[in-house]
Amino acid sequence: MKKLSILFLTLAILLACVMCFVTGSNYSDMLWGIRCGGYSAPAWAAFLTAIPYLAGIAVCLALSAILKKCA
Repeated sequence: MKKLSILFLTLAILLACVMCFVTGSNYSDMLWGIRCGGYSAPAWAAFLTAIPYLAGIAVCLALSAILKKCA
């Protein structure tokens, strides 16, 4: 159980890194699109892509804590 706990904790950290990369890329694209591409959505809309990642991180952290208690 301890190995699974560490696995889910590592997965949560990886998801956090991927979330930062994807959200930053989308925000950069939105800023360019607003200036040059004619996008009508506000730039903060790019942060909505972080919601599924945050849910996945929360699930991984919860599973990690539960598995750590069981060990």
